[in-house]
Amino acid sequence: MNYNRQVSQALDHEHRASLEHFERVERALVGSGPEAEWPALAAALVRQLENEIGRHFDFEEKELFPRMAESGDADMVGLLLEEHHSIRAVAEELLPLARARARGEMPAGERADFKRLGLEMIERMVSHIQKESMSLLPTLEDLLDEDTDRELTFAYAAG
Repeated sequence: MNYNRQVSQALDHEHRASLEHFERVERALVGSGPEAEWPALAAALVRQLENEIGRHFDFEEKELFPRMAESGDADMVGLLLEEHHSIRAVAEELLPLARARARGEMPAGERADFKRLGLEMIERMVSHIQKESMSLLPTLEDLLDEDTDRELTFAYAAG
């Protein structure tokens, strides 16, 4: 979908980049790719999770979800918040393992946990992104006026 609001465009761009990266991680987790590729792939996963779960989720929760709830979409906001909570829980376990894998320091015994948590994270994030693409982003198109969109875009860019 093409979005007119800058906030929707920015979030959609990040969602698409996340999906592409998660696809690469999933292929590596279920395949038998070269071990030498893992440090870079895991480092990118760490950055993605920190950004997605940090800045992206925080912005949605602080700036967008209250506006959605006020406009009558409280049930969807509740669902998205619940998903943020469950994704953060998985990330809390996955991030230390991904950091170790990025440093090339992951013991073979932890790789099964890394794979399990990685695949769980991918499943949760893909589902979550799909929900946001079908509900949050289109709602923002109607909910935000031009001035608010510009203000929120600058706030999001500032971090």
